[in-house]
Formats: sequence, structure tokens, C-alpha cells
Amino acid sequence: MADLISVIVSTYNRPDALDACLRALSVQTDQHFEIVVADDGSQAATGRLVTEWARRWRIAIKHAWHEDRGFRLAEIRNRALRISEGSYCVFLDGDCLARPDFVAAHRKLAEPGWFVTGHRLLLSRELTERILADGLAPERWGLADWVAQRARRNVNRLTPLLLAKMSFLRRLQPRRWQGARGSNMAFWRHDLDAVDGFDAAFSGWGWEDTDIFIRLIRNNVFRKDGAGTAVLHLWHPEADRSRFADNERQVDALLAGNRVRAQQGLSSIVKDAARLRPQPEPAR
Repeated sequence: MADLISVIVSTYNRPDALDACLRALSVQTDQHFEIVVADDGSQAATGRLVTEWARRWRIAIKHAWHEDRGFRLAEIRNRALRISEGSYCVFLDGDCLARPDFVAAHRKLAEPGWFVTGHRLLLSRELTERILADGLAPERWGLADWVAQRARRNVNRLTPLLLAKMSFLRRLQPRRWQGARGSNMAFWRHDLDAVDGFDAAFSGWGWEDTDIFIRLIRNNVFRKDGAGTAVLHLWHPEADRSRFADNERQVDALLAGNRVRAQQGLSSIVKDAARLRPQPEPAR
């Protein structure tokens, strides 16, 4: 079982969604965790938001940031890892809302030799706009509420909410990397260290999560299904996919060889350069 858990939340210029994400994390039943916001070059509003949350909440919140030079999710996740302290690391997208038992469920699933890939429900644009404009807290809604939202086509599916107790499904495909999503996943820190973390050779949207799944499985760390950890994914416009084909070719090259370590991984990040911890401003 993990001790301190690091919840690493990735974000880019979407402080309204990040605020909702942090709000959902603030009411977790398991409070033995820290948060590291992995900020891929957002403008100042995001930093101010993180600072404000750090002031009013007893959970430790850190902020890893680098300048905006395009989509560099793998690199900023490595920077966040460098300043995190947990033995177990849960990665969550900053436009995803965790239900109150999210951290507790991930803690229960933590097991040596395995990483976890969780589930998500995709919310409609209409419901997302209402959540953000009206301060709704759908992470607290029950199954009946979601059945009603499904009837209105405001959520794509309900299955992830029904799988929590189906533990026999978790290990059915331990070597399967296909279909795994990176918006909700968890790893032991020492397993990430062994493969040198995420690969910053991936820039632009797509395939960076697939890369680390393949390298971990190749290094005898296997995939466990994260039924019971489903998150609520707020709607957003489709990301720029101009680098998708280039990144796919990198994965093809990885599959053709036997490499387990990242080409540009954790070891390429200078720890001091990654640290940006919010500090209260002096009183005026």
C-alpha cells in the first residue's frame, strides 16, 4: 500500500476547469496526498489560482511550470515528478473532476508490479458550461443523476460507474497497452524511475502516454484496470493534432526495438529549474 500519494494535475490555460478540478480534490475522503500542478506554459491566471488554493487548503500544492513552446505534456509531467514527494503518483488531467473516493480508490488499487489505467465519462459542452458557470459539483452526484444526464445526452456512457466492484476484470489484459487513456493513471515512483519517466521526445498531442505504457510493460510492470476510479471529463475543443503522425512513428520505432528508457526522460530535467512553488504575496 502506498503512503503519501502525489496527484499530478496537468493543465494549460484553463483556470476555470482547473479550479473545478482542485475543488473536487479538496473533498477527497482520503486526504493523505499532495498535489503538483504540471503547467505546460499557462499565463499568469493559472499561477494565481494555484497560489490561492495553496493559501486556503492544508494539502500541499506545488506548481511546476515551463515556458509555452507548444504542447509538451511529457516534459512538464517529468518536471512535476521532480518536485513531487509521494511514493505513488496519480496523474489526472486538469479538466477532469474526481469523485470523492478517487484517491482512496487509487490507494486501494496500488500494488507492486502494476500500474493502473482508470476510466472517464465525457461530458457534453452544454453540461460543462453549466458546471463552470454555476459552480455545480457533479462529482457528488449519484447514479440516478447520471442516468438522467445520460437520457439528456450530456454524458457519453455510464458503464465506468458500474464497474467498481468487478475486481475480476482488473487483470484480464496485463500486457495490453492499446486503448489505455492518460487522463487518469497511476504508477509507483520507482517504476517510473526505472524507465526514466515520460519521454519529452514527444511534442504535440498524441501517443506520449502509449509510449510509457509500452516501456513499463516491457520492463515487467503490468497494466491493471482502474475500475472504480472514473473521473468526469469536461468538454473542450479538439486539440491540435498536427504532430500526431510524427508521434505515431515514434511509437512504431519503439515497438520495433527493445528500449525501456525514455530518450529524453526524467534524467534530462534539472530539479531546481523545475521548481516553482507558490508563495503568499506580502501583505499590502
